Amino acid sequence: MKLYKGRPENAAGRLPREMRTYDLLDELGIDYYRTDHEAAGNMEACLKIDAVLGVLICKNLFLCNRQKTHFYLLMMPGDKKFKTKELSAQINSARLSFAEAEDMLKYLDIEPGAVSIMGLMNDKGHQVQLLIDEDVLAEEELGCHPCVCTSSLKMKTADVIQRFLPATGHDYKTVHLVGED
Repeated sequence: MKLYKGRPENAAGRLPREMRTYDLLDELGIDYYRTDHEAAGNMEACLKIDAVLGVLICKNLFLCNRQKTHFYLLMMPGDKKFKTKELSAQINSARLSFAEAEDMLKYLDIEPGAVSIMGLMNDKGHQVQLLIDEDVLAEEELGCHPCVCTSSLKMKTADVIQRFLPATGHDYKTVHLVGED
């Protein structure tokens, strides 16, 4: 794996959703670094990607309430454990669960394994509420996927919050997750 600045030189073999991500980041003037890799099937592979990027890639979870009337994208540190009860209390939504793959595709144009804040650019109806753990916001940079699981990006957290999110029309709610047993 190598670290590249900016978009791939050649779009051959890349999905349109990935290229749209680069188009938007470039249009917004957001600097980013990219590495291309095989889909990470385990934590060891994820750690290798993190090492190339020099940043811990966020854990991104696509959640919904039982009735499937509210959808949430949760960004949290990759090394923190997710506790449903802990989050449910903070957002006043009982019975949170992982959303279905069909809902990921419908709202974020993302498939399992590639869930990312970048998918919010595809949520034109603003159906997904972004939740960000305070530890992610405290970091200078964050890592995420460009809507595919075979590339990863590193960019300034401030650029994502102050430029990317307003461009998508999304806001976020800060959450505090302890993630301990």
